[in-house]
Amino acid sequence: MVEFSKLNAADFVGEDDELDEEPGEVIESAPPLQVGEEREINSLGLTKKLLKRGIGWETPEFGDEVTVHYVGKLADGAEFVSTRDRDKPLIFNLGQGQVISGLNHGIITMTKGETALFRMPSELAYGVEGMDGVPPNSSVQFEVELISWITVVDVCKDGGIIKKIIEKGEMMGPPGELDEVRVKYTATIDDGAIVAKTPEDGLEFYVKEGHLCPALPKAVKTMKKREKVNLVVQPHYAFGDDKKDSNTSFRSFPQSSVLRIDLELVSFKPVVDVTGDSKVLKKILKEGEGFVTADDGASVTVRYTAMLEDGTVFDKRGLDGTDAMEFVTDEEQVIAGLDRAVMTMKKGEHGLLTIKPEYGFGNAEVKQDLAIIPPISTILYEVEILDFIKEKAPWEMNDQEKIEACKRKKDEGNLLFKNGKYRRAGKKYDKALDFVSGDIPFGDDDLKLVESLRVSCWLNTAACCLKLLDFHRAVNLCSKVLDVESSNVKALYRRAQAYMETADLHLAELDIKKALETEPQNREVKLLQKSLKQLRAESNKSDAQIYTTMFSRMTKDGSTATKRLKIDNVENNNKPLEEVIAMELEKTAVSSQPPEEGVAVDSS
Repeated sequence: MVEFSKLNAADFVGEDDELDEEPGEVIESAPPLQVGEEREINSLGLTKKLLKRGIGWETPEFGDEVTVHYVGKLADGAEFVSTRDRDKPLIFNLGQGQVISGLNHGIITMTKGETALFRMPSELAYGVEGMDGVPPNSSVQFEVELISWITVVDVCKDGGIIKKIIEKGEMMGPPGELDEVRVKYTATIDDGAIVAKTPEDGLEFYVKEGHLCPALPKAVKTMKKREKVNLVVQPHYAFGDDKKDSNTSFRSFPQSSVLRIDLELVSFKPVVDVTGDSKVLKKILKEGEGFVTADDGASVTVRYTAMLEDGTVFDKRGLDGTDAMEFVTDEEQVIAGLDRAVMTMKKGEHGLLTIKPEYGFGNAEVKQDLAIIPPISTILYEVEILDFIKEKAPWEMNDQEKIEACKRKKDEGNLLFKNGKYRRAGKKYDKALDFVSGDIPFGDDDLKLVESLRVSCWLNTAACCLKLLDFHRAVNLCSKVLDVESSNVKALYRRAQAYMETADLHLAELDIKKALETEPQNREVKLLQKSLKQLRAESNKSDAQIYTTMFSRMTKDGSTATKRLKIDNVENNNKPLEEVIAMELEKTAVSSQPPEEGVAVDSS
């Protein structure tokens, strides 16, 4: 094309190097131009006059492929270039040095169908060299019509997969790594030969498993439903490793071939990793209503078909004349995988669950109504949630309802704790606390009871944390209690237990002493004190062994500390050096402790 070659030979200004503002910055921060209005749109003197308004608000970006008509004139009106003379528009990529800088920066402010007049100084046009019909250092003007553009995406940012968006998709998308997609495509090489093509209705594959070539799943993860694109794939993202998909038929071709793929993302089914370890996967076959999910504690009604991986059905509910299943979530009324998945579902949602044995029936052989489930079986549930009723939230309750809900959750937690289900018990106590949170105002008549419930739930949750080896949270919860009741023996006792587990023996001793001041005959606290003494003795013995090893390496003319220990050893009837060091460590520990709390008060 004559006009294209003329523009390409010009002395271009580097867009990235010399323009400080972002493309379109001034336009975005100013009110839209009115037809006939002219405005400077960057700091280098580029102006724009709107001649005809375009469609919508979207504008192209650098890298996009645009189709334009333009007429170029000098400042005196003399025409030097035009695409309209031959009625053949110019197609080029913005920001790639194919046209002058002023045109690039003008066109990125235009909408589809818009016509505008751009005036630009020579620095944004043909510079000191000029061109045919354009003297050096000339200001010029271009009347430009933006006919259309194709969004161009460098998928991997290395030029290996260039995606041109031929038809934009719907709002849904893009698919994720776990999702199942349905695509249609035709793949060709440079000579136009078709090397692979899908059936008329497309084909399905899981994104993470890939298909055809490495480029395909990478491109699909950038697409929306119903989007149509053209891919230009370099050999290292095509078949450079000579690996072909076993499900695709194509003829052989050189490994160095550039692959061109016309691709449509027909649809996709989102797959959710429910448990975060890929052991309960939910493929959404039909989206549910709204945004609210069943969550924990909801009364749900579902229907499902349960089957083994080979398709053997072992249970049905709500289908073929059977009653739908009703259960309360997070109450262990169904297998963990089904329970956890249903808590993520909306009313009317239809999904296919893949449940590994850890969240299913485990190592046991289980006899069901329709079939026997072998040990260590992965099972499938095609499930639809028909309805659910969520528990009332605290803000939906009056004070009395909140207090009763707290008591009920606390009692449920107590039962779970007695049965050794500490994690679920802790969740019940946490939920109980939600109903009596300090952020919720209560009447004066209820404050004492509410505070008592809070303290009880904090203490019980701390007990769960100790069982679950979450010692730092146990310390925090007991400290909350002690902020309210400074001499609460249970809080002191449990915090001391946590401190002993984290080797904070001095803090544990302080809590034990304070607890015994309050209840001198408390048997559990006394036993804990005995355990602490044993733990401290073992710690000192361990330290002594370390120091003994250190001292044994010293010469006879060793340090003063070594000589002093030897003298102490004589005074202690030549006890083993290890034992003497332990005694010294004990003395040091005792002498470094602060006075007991409350001594001054007691003496007065």
